[in-house]
Amino acid sequence: MRNSIFTISLDFELHWGRFDKFPLAAEREYYQNARMAIPKILDLFADFGIEATWATVGMLFAESWDEWKDYLPEDFPNYDNIKLSAYEWAAKNMHEAPNCLFAPDLITRIINSPGQEIGSHTFSHFYTQEKGQELSQFRADLKMAKKIAKDKFGLSLSSLVFPRNQYGPESIAICKEEGFEVYRGNPSDWFWKSPEKSNLLKKVFRTGDTLYALGNRTSYPKEQIFDEASGMINIPASRLLRPYRQPSIFNHRRIQRITEEMTLAAKKGEVYHLWWHPHNFGTYTSDNLSFLKVILQHFKGLKEEYGMQSCNMLSLSGAHKKVKAVS
Repeated sequence: MRNSIFTISLDFELHWGRFDKFPLAAEREYYQNARMAIPKILDLFADFGIEATWATVGMLFAESWDEWKDYLPEDFPNYDNIKLSAYEWAAKNMHEAPNCLFAPDLITRIINSPGQEIGSHTFSHFYTQEKGQELSQFRADLKMAKKIAKDKFGLSLSSLVFPRNQYGPESIAICKEEGFEVYRGNPSDWFWKSPEKSNLLKKVFRTGDTLYALGNRTSYPKEQIFDEASGMINIPASRLLRPYRQPSIFNHRRIQRITEEMTLAAKKGEVYHLWWHPHNFGTYTSDNLSFLKVILQHFKGLKEEYGMQSCNMLSLSGAHKKVKAVS
């Protein structure tokens, strides 16, 4: 039987991924809790032998606002909706709560943890499908994401997760030209297509699919992850680990749905890709960690029974290349 793969990616962004939706003043405790949760997530990963990719917003690498200024790209995104621009937001909120915006200490902790990959979530949480932005601006953003990672930690970024899952053929091509090898694609279901064009019906189906199957099977053969059109490795998301909510009768059902999907992937020898945001653990932290532990314990059982392996995005890409070379 072919070995199945359990992949985890995390969109590490703190307030850079939420500034257009939530006022920072009301979120400081939330981010502080999220920061304290990240070492606990890493400890769980170490306990269960879990590899993961931390797709990190480039701005988080900076130590301070002063260092942040040193890494600004030459060309900012010209979104029609200026509220989407991290630079427009920063211009009005300079010197605000660096603990919610910069995290080199946590990046160091991730780097020093076994099996963990630092990937990119672009430099400024760049939205490639929003009106007004240009490909040249996206290229400038990626260049700066790679530069700050190399300057600060000596890292060469290989994996990328598109903010808010927005991408198209042109933006994927730019990623390849800038040296990225792997990206996280969206599920094949219609309600995950073009997330920038979201509507109520899509949201209803996405939510319902976390409880009962409303779309396609969420795991897939490892041989399918090579994207011939772009020449990159595409590791599509299988499931978003939604945060614990209270009160909700659906919390346990969502976890059961994930473990059921993992079991099916293990039996079929396929890839299962779970993702979430670390800041999702900023509320009900202990409950979220407990549910994560249930998932990782289930992985341990699947590893023992079916030989399921844990791979981050880059190591899965390497395993795929070895298979291609042998064949």
